[in-house]
Amino acid sequence: MTKVIFVCHGNICRSPMAEFIFKKLVEERGLSGAFTVASSATSTEEILNGVGNPVYPPARAELAKHGISCGDKRAVQLQRSDYGKYDLFIGMDGANIRNMHRILGGDPNGKIRKLMDYTSRGGDVVDPWYSDRFDVAYRDISEGCTALLDALTAE
Repeated sequence: MTKVIFVCHGNICRSPMAEFIFKKLVEERGLSGAFTVASSATSTEEILNGVGNPVYPPARAELAKHGISCGDKRAVQLQRSDYGKYDLFIGMDGANIRNMHRILGGDPNGKIRKLMDYTSRGGDVVDPWYSDRFDVAYRDISEGCTALLDALTAE
């Protein structure tokens, strides 16, 4: 079983979108038993008294446009102890990558990657919290998740 965790700044937009897009792709390919998929944040901004905020409504709405539900997902913060629990840590942008290295205490096994690096164009998934372009974020995340799953199933 391959354990993948998607990571962004607050775990209310990009990483939960990636989590649920990836889960849908895995299910569509009949691979649900082969993957564990989760998402988390590098910050605590969306977590108050140990309780995370739900997926941001525009992100939830964009997923729903594509027939994807994110249920009762709430923000959680990435922990150093997660390094031993997951095979891949997939960040959305360069800041996420730097913060994952800090939180996880480095990356001795080469588990930290950027989602768009699996695509032919690379780059970052722009944060829709600031751009308000949840459609663009969905497009990029969907492309990245498809390329990631293709890479993982080709191995």
